[in-house]
Amino acid sequence: MTQTQKILVTGATGTVGRQVVAELLARGHEVRALTRDAAKAAFPAGVEVVEGDLTQPDGLAPALEGITGLHLITFGGAALSPLETGPRILELARSAGVRRITVLHGGGATPLEDAVRTDDGVEWTVLMPVEFMANALEWADGIVASGEVREPFVSRLSAMVHEGDIGAVAAVALMEEGHAGQEYVITGPELLTVGDKVATIAAAAGREIALVELTEEQAVEQWRAAGLPENVVGFLLEAYGNTPEVGRTVASTVEKVTGRPARTFAQWAGEHADAFKA
Repeated sequence: MTQTQKILVTGATGTVGRQVVAELLARGHEVRALTRDAAKAAFPAGVEVVEGDLTQPDGLAPALEGITGLHLITFGGAALSPLETGPRILELARSAGVRRITVLHGGGATPLEDAVRTDDGVEWTVLMPVEFMANALEWADGIVASGEVREPFVSRLSAMVHEGDIGAVAAVALMEEGHAGQEYVITGPELLTVGDKVATIAAAAGREIALVELTEEQAVEQWRAAGLPENVVGFLLEAYGNTPEVGRTVASTVEKVTGRPARTFAQWAGEHADAFKA
């Protein structure tokens, strides 16, 4: 389709959602952004902001009016629990005339994604990004305060992806033919260790940054002190200590789908250098 389309982006204030909104705007399409609190949302001019909650789907009908494409997340509500409302959301979407849906994979099977995958009334695409480059912002406070990054498993490899590239793949899948039924693993263009990332940030910020390797026990203590729940601590130990092959394998998805190379971590670091400066 080449004509202007109107896309509803859920999770629009999130790391990926904002990028989906930006990409769609840049490509000349109308965007409606769904958020639970419109007063706290800040979007560029031209974005229509509507309030809604994916945990209460019957209230979404007005937001879906006139929509041709829908970007979905799999968690919702204040607690970000797995959404059980997929079948009703899809029923409303079909009634509104939605043709295409992208789903941001949540790291494992979820009820909403399962519902989308088994729906033959829409063209769906599942987006499966690996580690976000934006996760490196978690180091910013420590770098600013002490010039250090304190991490375990510093030799682990990651094909981390620029969140803007996730948004770009989503935008193309929502606007163009040929992406129905696809599962897109989305990565960056290179494999990086923690040391590689720290060195790249140091170069971008123009400062020295020390990398301190933690033991597993020290890492668990640090994560618990930061208030992470036990299930997240366990996930991080497994993801960092035994990174699955998909997370340490470069995929060509970004270039195949968007027609341009995936952005590097050096590009990301340059865009966010100020966050790491004292």
